[in-house]
Amino acid sequence: MEKIGILTRNEDSWCTAQLREAVVKSGFQPVCFSFRDLAARIAIRPEVSLGDMDVLRELRAVIVRPIGRGSLEEIIFRMDLLHRLRRLGLYIINPPHAIERSVDKYYALTLLEEAGLPVPRTIVTERARDALRAFYELGGDVVVKPIFGSRGIGSTRVSDPDVAERIFRALEFHHQVIYLQEYIPHGNYDLRLFVLGGRVIAAMRRVANSWKTNVSLGATPSPYKPTRKIEDLAVKASEVIGCEVSGVDILESDRGPFIVELNSQPGWRGLQTVTDINIAEEIIKHVISRIKN
Repeated sequence: MEKIGILTRNEDSWCTAQLREAVVKSGFQPVCFSFRDLAARIAIRPEVSLGDMDVLRELRAVIVRPIGRGSLEEIIFRMDLLHRLRRLGLYIINPPHAIERSVDKYYALTLLEEAGLPVPRTIVTERARDALRAFYELGGDVVVKPIFGSRGIGSTRVSDPDVAERIFRALEFHHQVIYLQEYIPHGNYDLRLFVLGGRVIAAMRRVANSWKTNVSLGATPSPYKPTRKIEDLAVKASEVIGCEVSGVDILESDRGPFIVELNSQPGWRGLQTVTDINIAEEIIKHVISRIKN
């Protein structure tokens, strides 16, 4: 039986379990593993092994779920390994270059802005004094975010200059990049669009009791049918970053829509509650269509 790999930190997580079921339903065998399970070789075969398995010759595809935390060496090695597997012909979704672009908020937003897509005004610096100047430049009401990270963890809204200076100095002291984004009033909701293979297959509105709209932080998902304009923005953003699958987050404001983030390894547990489309099955159908071509 042909095998499809699922690179995951936890094979029992909800999304991974959904993917496993969809793989089995499609007549393939799912193989779950983490980066720590792999061994890479140079000038020795097999190039990459998973226990006794030759990854390149026994897996038809690999679906990459969130790769998790790691040291700088570990993260670089993991991405290098994905690049090598792809160069040697293994189908990987998302491709490693898309993961690298999307995980870095600064890099991703620069690419989106250069492509003419609407993004919030953002200033990034390493110095606290420059960050304080940026605080005023952005209107004195900003969101401070970690340059790497998701689900709203570590993001904070700051509108007090004394608090801002204290935060900026602490970040500088710990050698953190200071990433500031203008706060955009959005009625405590945002839009999440799930893009797969160049089309939006599902979308939701996330409504919260505060400015943070992540479902993982308590926001409530509700059904949403995107307008053509919003749909086109999400598809274009995914294409710019190079994703075959992505979760695109958009804020609606009185100045129009803004793309605030793109996730190349999106979860869909909340989204699945407000759509009749089986998202995991759609992902597997897409994967099979690519490896059969």
